[in-house]
Order: sequence, then C-alpha cells, then structure tokens
Amino acid sequence: MKPEELALYIDHTLLAANASESKIDQLCKEAYQYHFASVCVNSCWTARCYQHLKGSPVNVCTVVGFPLGAMKSESKAFEASQAISDGAKEIDMVINVGFLKDGNYDSVRKDIEMVKEACGDRLLKVIIETCLLSDEEKTIACRLAMEAGSDYVKTSTGFSTGGATEKDVALMRSIVKDALGVKASGGVRSFETAVAMIAAGASRLGTSSSIAIIQGAESNASY
Repeated sequence: MKPEELALYIDHTLLAANASESKIDQLCKEAYQYHFASVCVNSCWTARCYQHLKGSPVNVCTVVGFPLGAMKSESKAFEASQAISDGAKEIDMVINVGFLKDGNYDSVRKDIEMVKEACGDRLLKVIIETCLLSDEEKTIACRLAMEAGSDYVKTSTGFSTGGATEKDVALMRSIVKDALGVKASGGVRSFETAVAMIAAGASRLGTSSSIAIIQGAESNASY
C-alpha cells in the first residue's frame, strides 16, 4: 500500500484537552494537504473545522459522549444534532459500557438509535471500547450497533486502558461482515501497524500520528 492510498483511510485526530485554535487550524491544513478522510475533533471545534474544510473532500468528524459514554442518551443525541448543524458529516459516539456489562442491551441499542436518528444520513461510528470488554461483549456490542442502524463500529476512544488490536479488528469484522465499516483507533502509530489493521479488516483508522504514519516513521503519541 502506498502512503497516498493509506491516507484515505485515516481520520486525522486531535482530541486532547489542551487543543488550541492554532493546533486545530494546523490539523485542518494537514488533512487537506495529505488528503486524509477526515479530521476528528471535539464538538467545540466542529464549526471552525468546517469553515476550513468546506468544499474540500475532507470531512469533519465529531466525537459524541466522549470519552466515557455514560451521559444520557438525550444529551448524546443533542450533541450529535448540534455537531451536524455546525458542519459535521461524521459522528463517533461512545456506547454506555456500564449498560452493556449489566446486560441492559435494550438501553444500549436505544442509546445508539437516538444518536443515529439525530445523525440522519450522516455517518455514525459506534465506539465500543474493546479494552473493557470480553470477546462475548464485543460480539454483542457489534450486533447491537448493527441493529440500531449504525454505519461503523470502532474499537476504542484511545483514552481508556488500551487501544486497537489486530485481533479485535478481525473479530469485529467477522461479526459485521460487509454490513458495517470497522474503525481501528488507539495505538495506531506506525505505517506497519496501520497496514496490519487494514489487513485485519479495518476500513478506517483513527490516529493523531497520521503524518508520521504516512511518512514511514513511528510516533509516540498517546492516541
């Protein structure tokens, strides 16, 4: 895979609490320059990114319920709706992991459905936080995301106890088949790792090490 081909898989990500206007502006500049799939940001930056990138092929992706997923579904739906109004074309939401572990599957499904309804025809990626789940729970989470109408399942926030693994990506792909995309995020810091995730079944990658990756270097970034 050539670097320019790999770039099209990447959500160029900046979700740090200390992200500043200048860093967000640089993120957008880099995404446009290297032809990444999107920039992935917190919702306070959605409108700014949209202004930078409107008319370009680079989408604005906004995280919702991030990073814990433990807020009310109505709040997540409102956050998604506001982000779309501000120009987001993709939403990455975090499931309620506690509900999943309690076996409260109807609430997990409803949580995703409410955000998907707010998204309309925009892409919804559902973060299941694989590092906190057993394989059985990962399987259930993927099935609930499919039932609720999501477009992708995503491994991780990158803010918990671990990130994406090839094993988890392969498991998720085996469950969703061709029905959904699979996004690998958290710990994708090198060209080799990125290509391995795609080989395992990822159709999108979330990383703050995007430029290092396509330049064949390895980053020590946390996400």
